Amino acid sequence: MSGIEALLQEVRAHDAMCGRRTWLAQLDPRATVLVTFAFIVIVVSFDRYATSGLLPLAIFPVVMARLGELSLRRIGAKVLLAMPFALMIGLFNPMFDQAPRMALWGYPIAGGWLSFLSILERVALTVAAAAILVACLGIHQFCAALKQLGVPAVLTTQLLFLHRYTQVLAGELERMNLARELRSGSTKTMSLAVYGSLLGHLLLRTLERAQRIHQAMLSRGFDGQLPMRRAQPWRTMDTMFIAVCLLTFLLLRTTDLATLLGQWMLRATS
Repeated sequence: MSGIEALLQEVRAHDAMCGRRTWLAQLDPRATVLVTFAFIVIVVSFDRYATSGLLPLAIFPVVMARLGELSLRRIGAKVLLAMPFALMIGLFNPMFDQAPRMALWGYPIAGGWLSFLSILERVALTVAAAAILVACLGIHQFCAALKQLGVPAVLTTQLLFLHRYTQVLAGELERMNLARELRSGSTKTMSLAVYGSLLGHLLLRTLERAQRIHQAMLSRGFDGQLPMRRAQPWRTMDTMFIAVCLLTFLLLRTTDLATLLGQWMLRATS
C-alpha cells in the first residue's frame, strides 16, 4: 500500500508549498485564475490541425512555474499522468483521417497525425497550467477566488470537501491496511479478494463517518457554505499582470512564431 502513503505525502507536501511567499503568491488569486482560464481558452481555440502554433504557448507554464518557484519535474509528472487519456482520445485519428495536410521534407503527412499531435499538445499545456494554478494558490485560495468571480458556492464547497476528505479516506485506508499487516504478519501485495473486502469495509466506515461529520457540522451551524477569507484589494500590479498575459496570448494566437522562426532559419542557412 505504498501508493496510499505516497498519496498522503504528496498532498501534505502540496499543502506545505502553498504557504510559501513567492512572486506569484503576492498576486490576487482572481488574477491568476482569470489568466489561466484565458490561457486554456486560447489553447482550445486553435484549429484541430494546429501543431507548430501551439509550441510557443509552452512559455506560459514554464514562466508561471518559475514565478511560483515550482519544480518543472513535478509539473511534468502530473502532465504524464494525463497523457494516457490523451492517447486514448486521439489514438484512432491517423486511421480515419488519412488525407495529406502538409509535407515535411517532401513526405506527405496525414491530417490524422497532425490532429493526434495537436491533442497531445493541448492536453499537456492545459494540464500543466491547471496544475501550476492549484499548486501556487492552494485549494482554499483557488475556491475563494472562484466564489468571488461568481462561481456558485455549491461547487466551491464540494471542491473543498473533496480535497479534505480525500486525505481522510486515504488515512483511513492506510490504518486499515496497517491493522491487516499486524494481524496477518504479512506485508505482501494483497490479493483481489482482500482488496474487495477492504474496500467494502472502507465504504461502510465512510458512510458512518460521513453521517457523524454531517451531524457535527449541523450542530455547529453549518448552512451549506464554508467561510472564505476576505478578498484582498485589487492592485495595479494585478491589472498589469492580466494585461501583459492577454497581450502575449493574443500575439501567440494570431502569429505562428514557430513557423516564422523556422522560415527565418532556413533563409539564414541558405
